[in-house]
Formats: sequence, structure tokens, C-alpha cells
Amino acid sequence: MERLLAYRQYLGLDPFYAELETLVEEKRRFLDTNKGNFHRFKTVYEALPDVVPSQINLDADAVTAGCLEDLGPEGAADLYEKLEGLRPWRKGPFSLFGQEIDAEWRSCLKWDRLVPHLPELRGRKILDIGSSNGYYMFRMAASDPRMVLGLEPQSAFYYQYLTMQKYLNLKNVFCIPATHDQFPETGAYFDVVFCMGVLYHRKSPVDMLKEIRNCLKPGGTLVMENLVIEGRNGLCLFPRDRYAKMRNVFFLPDLTAMESMLFRAGFSQVDCVDMSPTTQEEQRKTHWIQTESLKDFLDPEDPSKTIEGYPAPIRAVFMAKV
Repeated sequence: MERLLAYRQYLGLDPFYAELETLVEEKRRFLDTNKGNFHRFKTVYEALPDVVPSQINLDADAVTAGCLEDLGPEGAADLYEKLEGLRPWRKGPFSLFGQEIDAEWRSCLKWDRLVPHLPELRGRKILDIGSSNGYYMFRMAASDPRMVLGLEPQSAFYYQYLTMQKYLNLKNVFCIPATHDQFPETGAYFDVVFCMGVLYHRKSPVDMLKEIRNCLKPGGTLVMENLVIEGRNGLCLFPRDRYAKMRNVFFLPDLTAMESMLFRAGFSQVDCVDMSPTTQEEQRKTHWIQTESLKDFLDPEDPSKTIEGYPAPIRAVFMAKV
């Protein structure tokens, strides 16, 4: 986190530097004193071996650092145990010194669907809200952006990011263990904002979209992925209790309703560039999670429905311009 502050002049952080410095200091104190999951994962992270990878690849399905020969068999076995200690690995895949992390989500499939529609990333300042363990940020980094900043409050995901960044050592990628609500107002600072798999967790989605719009430069782009329902009737599904066993899912709009939310938030050009049902090829239980996955969230008699009887997950990606 402190590394971000060190790039103050290069990144032009002055307009909101004081607020950002306060947030970073607050999160540093939290990480230094917390005794819960953050402490547990921090202990694993701090015990990782200090080794320089012989290779790095950001432009492959599995974000890769190093090979088995860099560590040797004993070192590789020790690393494998530590990577298991950082479970659950939701996003991936990764390859770290020959250890293949087959995460729950094959995030490379989503990335491949996104790439043809992305705006120019080279030289851009990018914000990734809900960046998880950084898989998408690392893939963005292959395009040489000026900076990618992730916001990820979950303990396991933040330390998974730190683990990969320890070896990738990407100078233009940063992450703060904070929510979007905690991040200071930046004004029209970012060129691109990614917000994928977050909005349906918000009780006031249009308010969040307005905040995102306000942090984008004129001509900037929001890359928005959200759970949706089929149709163009301007309707939203509001689950009574849970959706696919998740308590914190509030609005599942159809395509017209999602577009209307974006227009209401002040975006002037909105395009749905992909709409894909979530399949067990893309999301499934692996050794790298200890919990249920997609198969367990669907009706065993009718996989077109969730276990609660709602339409099964469909995710749509929207590109929205300022």
C-alpha cells in the first residue's frame, strides 16, 4: 500500500493524497494489529520463500511466475503447503514456481470474452473495484497501463494478491484492502474502471454507479459485469431471501433495466457486449476451495434454476462511456 504513495508525483495523486494517505495508514494499523483471518493469512504470506522467478507471463490463461527448478522439490513442497493455507482461491488460474492453482473460477474464460471489447489500456489509470486476488489486474498489466489500483477488503483474496505480487513485482499494480465506500473521492481521475461481480451486492446500485461515473475522466469507460435476468422489459428480480445461496444479492436487472441504471447514473453510451450463462466449465469445485460451488447452488432436478427456484445465474458485461 505504501508503495502507491511513493508514486505520488508520477501518478498525480495530489488532489486526494491526504485522504489516501489517511486510508493507507488506517489499513496498515489494522493489518499490524488484527488477530482474525487477516492475521492468519498474513502469517502464511510472511513465511513465503524469498526467490526471484526465472520467468513471468501475464498473457496466458494462468498468470505465471517462476518454474519448479527455481525452488527445487523441497522448496516446491513447502510452497504448495503455504498456498493451501491461503485457500479459498476463487479466481485464477495461477502457476507459481510450477505449482498449478486451479481456482474455482476459470477467470481466463471471462477475460477472453472481455478482451475484444476493452478500451485502450496502455498508459491508462485503471481502478478495479472488488479486485479479488488480482487475476484481472495482472492480465490488465500485460497491456502496460500507467497504473492499476485494486480495492479488495476480503482477507484471503488480499493476501493471495500480495503472494502473487511478491514474485511478479509489477511496479504499476497496487491494491488496498478497502471497500469502494472507504476509498476517497478522486474527482475525474481514472480512465477506466472495472466493476465486475459487485453491483448486485449493493442495496443502492444507482448511487454506486454515480460515484463511479464521477471518478472517470471525460471519455472514460466503465467495464461493468453484473448478474442479470433474460428479457428487455425493464424489470428487476429482487430475491426474497437468498439467491444461489447468497444472502447479499439484491437487484438482478434485465438488460433494459441495467442499461437504464447506467443512463440514470450519467453515462452517455452503454453497450451490452456479452451475456453468458455461468456454466460448470467456468465455475466448479476444485482442491483450491473448501466450500460449495455452482453445482451446489442449482436445483439438482432442473439446473436452469437456482436451489431457491430463481433463474440460474447469467452474467452480462456492459461498456459504459462518460
